[in-house]
Amino acid sequence: MILKEYSFSFIKEENNVLDFKLDTDNTMVKVFVLEEDIIRVLFIENELKLDRTWLIAPGMDDIEKEGRDRLDISPFSLPKFEYCITDEACIVETSKIKVVFDLNGMKASWYAKLDNSEILFAKDRKTQAYNISNSLGDGVYHYLERNLDEEYFGLGEKSGETNRYGKRYRMMSVDPMGYDAQFTDPLYKHIPFYITRNKNTNVFFGLFYDNLSTSIFDMGNELDNYHGYYRYYNGEEGDLDYYIILGPNIKNVTEKFSWLTGKTMFMPKWSIGYSGSTMSYTDAPDAQNQLQKFIKDCKEHDIPCDSFQLSSGYTSIEDKRYVFNWNYDKVPTPKELSKKFHDNGLKICANIKPALLVDHPMFDELERENMFVLKKDEDKPEIAQFWDELGSYVDFTNPKAYDWWKKQVTEKLLKYGIDSTWNDNNEYEIWDKKARANGFGKEINISQIRPLQPLLMMKASYEAQSEYAPNIRPYLISRSGCPGMQRYVQTWSGDNRTSWKSIKYNIKMGIGLSLSGVYNIGHDVGGFAGPAPEPEMFVRWVQNGIFHPRFTIHSWNDDGTANEPWMYPEVTKYIRKLIKFRTKITPYIYNLLYRANKHYEPIIRPTFYEFEEDNNTFEENDDFMLGDSMLIASVTQKEKYEREVYLPKTDEGWYDFNTEKWYEGGQRITIPSPLDYTPLLIKGGSIIAINDADITFETKDKDERGFILFPHKGQGEKTYTLYEDDGITMDYKKGIYTNIHINMKSNKESIDMTISKDGKYKLPYNEVRFYLPNGENRRLTINGEIFKKNKDNIHSINI
Repeated sequence: MILKEYSFSFIKEENNVLDFKLDTDNTMVKVFVLEEDIIRVLFIENELKLDRTWLIAPGMDDIEKEGRDRLDISPFSLPKFEYCITDEACIVETSKIKVVFDLNGMKASWYAKLDNSEILFAKDRKTQAYNISNSLGDGVYHYLERNLDEEYFGLGEKSGETNRYGKRYRMMSVDPMGYDAQFTDPLYKHIPFYITRNKNTNVFFGLFYDNLSTSIFDMGNELDNYHGYYRYYNGEEGDLDYYIILGPNIKNVTEKFSWLTGKTMFMPKWSIGYSGSTMSYTDAPDAQNQLQKFIKDCKEHDIPCDSFQLSSGYTSIEDKRYVFNWNYDKVPTPKELSKKFHDNGLKICANIKPALLVDHPMFDELERENMFVLKKDEDKPEIAQFWDELGSYVDFTNPKAYDWWKKQVTEKLLKYGIDSTWNDNNEYEIWDKKARANGFGKEINISQIRPLQPLLMMKASYEAQSEYAPNIRPYLISRSGCPGMQRYVQTWSGDNRTSWKSIKYNIKMGIGLSLSGVYNIGHDVGGFAGPAPEPEMFVRWVQNGIFHPRFTIHSWNDDGTANEPWMYPEVTKYIRKLIKFRTKITPYIYNLLYRANKHYEPIIRPTFYEFEEDNNTFEENDDFMLGDSMLIASVTQKEKYEREVYLPKTDEGWYDFNTEKWYEGGQRITIPSPLDYTPLLIKGGSIIAINDADITFETKDKDERGFILFPHKGQGEKTYTLYEDDGITMDYKKGIYTNIHINMKSNKESIDMTISKDGKYKLPYNEVRFYLPNGENRRLTINGEIFKKNKDNIHSINI
């Protein structure tokens, strides 16, 4: 028998919101029917602890820095729905979801309405599902029943396996330099969202908690005989405000969550090129010479490079870092340095940090104006550990501090020729929970909004860049962040440690981020901290890195060396070839970046994202998809020159890109994995857009277009649309872009192609070339014209 200790009464329904009240105190529960497949549940104890949200931005490019009213649901479609109230329960139904709330404790049972049936996909724990009237102590809790046939994915940037089942994670941003990619937790980002899959029903749903306090996600690590199998979320502070997103497919969940938290920023094309970086250059006393030598070395070794990330050593005074300070001993002429890079076709992204050391030249100015996060009991800056000194963090919820930051970015960086900002060391490690933030005039404890500070930091930097050059697409990077960070920045998995294990588990970390709506990602290629990578490891890391949207070789090696493409002469030829291959597939990746912005599609994907009907794809592996066509089989072990890879079931089969051999899907194969290329499989029926120019360092801006065709072996049809624009300005928002449409129909005798274009952007090429696999002998027609076979299987046409 379960006592009715926490009875709720229905109050009203208005504007797709159902209100309930606890009979014994002022606890309220609001149920929001937002979309056919999204329902939100909010618990309010007396009043909201945080009345705004910065994370929910449905389909938006941006929101105001002050946040959105947490109760404002106007951006949602608010569909028609039905509800029924009985003495025991409330039943709410849309066309896709049915949820039954037990009025004794508001415990919910969730059903997917599929194929004229109702499938239970989630259920709150029968005993103490919520922390009603502080019955579970401090903080907010949500307990759900755990099914032994479930798998959990997401939670953003987390160590270990892709499937989070059986683990416990702490959601708290810290700076774990040199972390163990298999075990270290917590890491840099705060993303309280995960996806559940039931292996029996294959129904997926997402669960998102709009709460910025430090929290625990227990995914089945804990067991208590009184409660059965369960999992839970525990936030230290704030409100329990959660969203259920029904798939039923995984694509539906991830893309809907991306939509819910805002659009992925459409960055300039150069942002997906190779970007050089190392701590050692700017730490050197002759930093400007070291930086200029990097350009010379790129030329000498013929390494195409699009940008350079300026580490924080340029801000130093003696051995410490002082944001917005230029060390003119190290960098005597920053504007000339910028011009040197620009003259050679490279952009510069400068490192900035949100804390000022106590002896920073501008510390007193910010202290006078209360622009730092303040102590709990006096208007003095909260002092925190920062690098090897003490300092205070800028409070971006203070309008004065927000505007001060924008001014510094403009005056100290952009006017010096710096192109973009690298927002770093922004985890806000302030441990007095009662330290105070301005809250845009409504003071709030820092413990409720720590991850908001880096989000507003990157937004302020974004606005500075946008206002300084209104028609140029901003490019920004941030290490820390939370849902919504994709609206402003590209990110990476932080300061990894040089090891084979890091290559392996960074892949899984990237998949976790992608499934959690953060798509524009990468890793420090070669390893940031620890020993320099040995030559073979370095090559394997580059092989992996060229298939991520962010491709940066970065380091702070223990021995003072720098990870550079030419660091090992015996393998430089492999590195050069790999980086040039990255340049070749830029149009394919840029199209994925466009689709991430326009259609909320992830760029990096686990194989099960595309092939969830194939249970074998859910087995832990080191593979990932780049878009829907490329399967990358990275080598993550030493002295392995063959690679076993599982080919997901698909009627089209798979091509080995490098050998052009075709394989049936649904089998495990072993393919070569030499040092000079990445094991790469292409799904049959795919069309891969490439830059077909002969690229060198000097000609890296040259752009010609080719399409590599991987036709169906039998009957099949594929349509591919390539998006083209100038890659740098905001003119695309004025409709100045062009789409190239390709249709490929295959049968046993012929391959019939049609190609057309539409749009206002003038393409930099008139001719496109088509490449067919060696040995492909079927008749080829393009726009009705029959093409004769030639020895190279290359054909061209003007468009």
